[in-house]
Amino acid sequence: MAPARDVFSATVLADTCPFDLCDGSGFVFDDATNSARDCRCRAQRVSRARARSLSGVIPRKYRGVSFDRPPVTEIAAPVTAAVKRFVNRIDENLDGGRGLWFFGSVGTGKTTLAMLVSRQALEAGRSVAIYSLPRLLTDIRRSTFDEASDSVDLLDRLAAVDLLHIDDVGAEKTSPWVLEQLYAIVNARYEDERSVIITTNLERGELAEQINERTVSRLEEMCEVLPLWGPDARQQRPGV
Repeated sequence: MAPARDVFSATVLADTCPFDLCDGSGFVFDDATNSARDCRCRAQRVSRARARSLSGVIPRKYRGVSFDRPPVTEIAAPVTAAVKRFVNRIDENLDGGRGLWFFGSVGTGKTTLAMLVSRQALEAGRSVAIYSLPRLLTDIRRSTFDEASDSVDLLDRLAAVDLLHIDDVGAEKTSPWVLEQLYAIVNARYEDERSVIITTNLERGELAEQINERTVSRLEEMCEVLPLWGPDARQQRPGV
């Protein structure tokens, strides 16, 4: 049995065709003409292969999240309804480059809902990269200044993954380098119509001051904005 930590990554790397069209190779073979053509699943397979070295595992804390149990059941119904609509059409939304932007006060369930969407995407066989913004920028810095790494390849893989999930946007201290790296990632996904999920404690104007108006403008066009306000659930229920 695979270790618990590998359950979702194993799902992502499944060998079966989600459309039941090929043998898992990504190609449909025609014996009559002795030829092959790309299967509908091939683009997803290529994306998953490029994403394998990215952070695509749901943290242990969020593996059991569900629409029918706390803390999701305690979040404002209009917000959870919007998330449910999104995941019910997960393939269509990811293929269309649509995403979600959760913002609001601390401890209101932003990360929980974002992880729920990412888990649904993984279970649908899509490639997902999950990062907090500080960790993402740490990895980019490491690849930039480590001679054995390839920063261009990392940015390319971040641009190509089906869903990029970034937590705590605006939490990183800004600098010209930070702003440029974040813009490069968001702009690449914007131009390629690829989905992004973000969480932030900052309102739109505050976020624009923190990470630059041109980055926020693109995110705003790519994402449905879902506000979450209320008391910090972590203070009321330990372990949330």
